[in-house]
Amino acid sequence: MDGGGVSLHNGICPGVIVATDPQGLRDVTAPTGVGAALWLRRPAASFQEWIDGLDPAQLPSARVVLTPETVPAVLTALFEAAGTPEGHQRDRLRDDIAVLARLFATVTGAPYLRLRLDVVTTDACRKFHLDAVTLRLVCTYRGPGTQYGAAARPGTEPAEVFAAPTGAPILIRGSLWPGTRETGLRHRSPPIEGSGVTRLVLVLDPLTGPDGD
Repeated sequence: MDGGGVSLHNGICPGVIVATDPQGLRDVTAPTGVGAALWLRRPAASFQEWIDGLDPAQLPSARVVLTPETVPAVLTALFEAAGTPEGHQRDRLRDDIAVLARLFATVTGAPYLRLRLDVVTTDACRKFHLDAVTLRLVCTYRGPGTQYGAAARPGTEPAEVFAAPTGAPILIRGSLWPGTRETGLRHRSPPIEGSGVTRLVLVLDPLTGPDGD
């Protein structure tokens, strides 16, 4: 997919650790030179066919604060509210999000998480930016994944733009990450408005309390 006038590059982006298993995502905490960690995986073809074939109205959408242990029950309620069809593939989605939530909580040490499931059809967040968080997990289950690249100077866009594959979780350091030199890594949602594409995006942020702090 062409990202709104930019060319998407293969290979490895400077400042991004590419992991071959979920434990490799922990390396995002390395002391220097790291802006993100990407678990380079691809979903099962049967799952991708299922989620791509759902009516967008059946995709779950929510923003909730919870503990990692409550993720499966909360997701089941969200699926029921959206009319997401029951079955093995829905269970697979629930279980995958629960695993990512537990892993993210372990990496960040956060007792609470803000979980977002966004159903996206517009160009929201299409500008390259740095989030005002310590660390954020993003995983696109349907549609093109998050685009990212290293900007040479503040206020400029990356010269080379990369994209997380669909189904591949990426942990991205934000502006509140403590104590290390900023890498210049920026990210954005891929421009899709008018294309007929619908994305389903999971976002996790760490919280210290149930009030969203």
